[in-house]
Parts: sequence; C-alpha cells; structure tokens
Amino acid sequence: MPEPFEPLEPLEPLEPPKASSDIAVTGTATLEGGPRGRPWLRRPLPGLRLRAAGRPAPGGGPAPGARGLWSDAWHDLRRNPVFVVSALVILFLVTIAVWPQLIADGNPYQGNLAKAQDGPAPGHPFGFDLQGRDVYTRTVYGARASITVGICATAGAALLGSVLGGLAGFFGGWWDGLLSRIADVFFGIPILLGGLVFLSVVTSGSVWPVVGFIVLLGWPQISRIARGAVVTVKQQDYVLAARTLGAGNGRMLLRHIAPNAVAPVIVVATIALGTYIALEATLSFLGVGLKPPTVSWGIDISSASTQIRNAPHMLLWPAAALSITVLAFIMLGDAVRDALDPKLR
Repeated sequence: MPEPFEPLEPLEPLEPPKASSDIAVTGTATLEGGPRGRPWLRRPLPGLRLRAAGRPAPGGGPAPGARGLWSDAWHDLRRNPVFVVSALVILFLVTIAVWPQLIADGNPYQGNLAKAQDGPAPGHPFGFDLQGRDVYTRTVYGARASITVGICATAGAALLGSVLGGLAGFFGGWWDGLLSRIADVFFGIPILLGGLVFLSVVTSGSVWPVVGFIVLLGWPQISRIARGAVVTVKQQDYVLAARTLGAGNGRMLLRHIAPNAVAPVIVVATIALGTYIALEATLSFLGVGLKPPTVSWGIDISSASTQIRNAPHMLLWPAAALSITVLAFIMLGDAVRDALDPKLR
C-alpha cells in the first residue's frame, strides 16, 4: 500500500489589518509537507501593498499618481520652455509697470529741446524724442498704462462674459436666446470703428474709458466660450447624479460646473490680454485712446511715425516693447491652452 501523506502543518494566522486604508503583507509564506516530509509547496509571496483608490496616503498627502486637472496642467507648464520664458518676461513687465523707478530714475515728462531727436548718448541709451525727453524712461513708464489697460479690460470682460454666458448655458430657454441675440449685436460692431465712435466723444485721456470700451465689446466672445463649456459640463454624469441627489442650482453651479468649465475661459482670456494691449496702442496711435500727458507706447509711436526717417530710434524702442509684450502674453496663452486641453497633449 502507498504510504499515506503526512498532514500539513497549520499556518500561523496573519494579524488583522490596522484601521487604515493600507494593508501591507511582507515576508515569505511557505507550505511544507508531502510524502516523507519533503517540501510539497514552497512559494514566496512578494511584498504586497494595497491602497483604496482615491484615499490619501499616510501623512495626509494625495495618493501617488492621482493628479487633478490643475495639478496636471501645472506639472506640464513647469516643463514647457515657452511658458517659462513668457512668464518671466511678463513678470518683468509687471514689475517695471508697478515700480518703474527700479530701472529708470529719470522723469518721463521732462525734456530738453536742445537735444530733440538726438541719438543715444551716455546715460540715455535710447536717445531723445521730439521734445527732448528720454526715450528709455518713457518706454519704461509706458508699460504701466498698457499693462493696466490689458489686465483690467481682460478681468472685466472675463468676469462679465463668464457670468452671463454661464447662466445662459445653465438655464437655457428664453434667457439663452436673449443673450445670444445681444451678443450677436455686439459681434456685428467692428472694434476699431466702435472705438473711433465711442472714444471720440470722451474727453478724458485716462485708462478707464479705454478699459470700459474694451469690456463693452470684449465680453461677447468670452460669454460664448463660457456658454459652450457650461452646456458641455452640465451633461456629464456627475452633474446629473448631483441633480438626482437633490443638489440645488447654486451648489451645482459653484461646486460642480464652474470649476470644470473655467479652463476654456482662462485660455481665451490669457490670449485676449495681449490683443487688448495691442488694441489700446492702436487706439492711442489713432488719437482716440490714451491722450497726453499719459505715457503710453501708442502715443510715442504716433508722435515718432512722422520722423521715422530722421530719427528711427524714437519709433523703434516703444514699438519693440509693445511687440515683446503682446508676443509674451500670446505665447503664455498658447502654453496654457496646451496644458489644459487633453486633446492637444
């Protein structure tokens, strides 16, 4: 008769897991037995570590590999050289717009007619304009008006367009139809022609009339973007589930729809900021935007355009500053768009 198998030795019971989302099993477990005491099964169990999906790791941090839209976008932006370069340029421009005396200690309004249209000289690297004023100092101080117009106009147009477009996309019905028709009316107004008509009756040469005009004609574009984003988001399953569970309109808009629909608005607003700066310079060049004594790149370009053959330096430096500023904001908007749009990755 064959020799009977020896009974298997019982395994030691594992300790119950602690009250945590982590279950750790380490070491080696073996099963021994078989005929004549020879090993019948010896299989190591490698270290096993399980973590419930979505639970935080020990120490309160997020689970490894779990990144949201904004953290993932920031992860990509930090490695994008276009974003880094444009962000540094914009940071420098904003700094000199707030504190121009950091790099220019002259007076942008003080001139010496004896040096009118003179070229670069020691202490005056950009030369002098028609009234003998330092072009370098005026170029530095001109960043304040242009960037102020761009940032304030973009913030106003984005806020107004997002609110109106978001409400139209969420509620629909007659409110959506009314807003769409109003936006179509503003879309039919050429922006330069509208600026010539609107700003020609304004006597103030400050930045606020220009900001108000840009907001008035700039919100329809952002409202359409916001409306389309809200219409797309409100059809998602998690929004329908929140509505089924009894969430009110305010909670759905603020907690579920707005955070997921704001990315396209940010992209469009970032690109539009550079466009608004160029629009302010164009209106100032035509004489209906900012007016003296306000220091603006558009005003300096307009005054230097008649002397481009005799003193090209008067036109070169403010035009170069304007071009670099607009290009930096457009590049920043393109980088943000690539980071926030998964289809472009």
